[in-house]
Amino acid sequence: MVEVILLERVGRLGVIGDVVKVKPGYARNFLLPQKKALRATENNKKLFEVQRAQIETKNLELKTHAEATAVSLEGQTFTIIRQAGESGQLYGSVSTRDIADVAAEGGFKIDRVQVLLNAPIKTIGIHIVKIKLHPEVELDVKVNVARTVDEAERQAKGEDVVAARQAEEREQNIAQAKEIAENAVELDGRE
Repeated sequence: MVEVILLERVGRLGVIGDVVKVKPGYARNFLLPQKKALRATENNKKLFEVQRAQIETKNLELKTHAEATAVSLEGQTFTIIRQAGESGQLYGSVSTRDIADVAAEGGFKIDRVQVLLNAPIKTIGIHIVKIKLHPEVELDVKVNVARTVDEAERQAKGEDVVAARQAEEREQNIAQAKEIAENAVELDGRE
């Protein structure tokens, strides 16, 4: 285990100034390169105490900016048009980069690492996606994945376009079956 001093709030570890023990790989590969922590040496502890006020002020500014962005992002729906099969399965997927790009087109500066997806989106529909703007500021946005702009508008109104299309196909199949049955009866009557 390695001791580090946290320079910002890190989920499940602690807040600014906490000295915590973490696995060497986590410190080496994530906390230190991302400037989220310093090794807890005597020199770094003294340096941190000298710069503590600056670090806390900078963190407060970043949090305030993130909260302002969150207010403007609250309730936003981003539409992504993709090709998909009849069952609603995408020919590909929607990733964090796609969501960050469509947010940028909408005038919001979001980095792809701020978009939290457990797995890429692989079906059409409206999906709730978490955006983490700051360690203490997180919000949900809607991502409307559709085949066409018209379909996206119908989904936004609450329509399940896949179910509607399947119901339409069932009605067509029933109508075709009735027509075939009627033709068969007519043919039987002629013989």
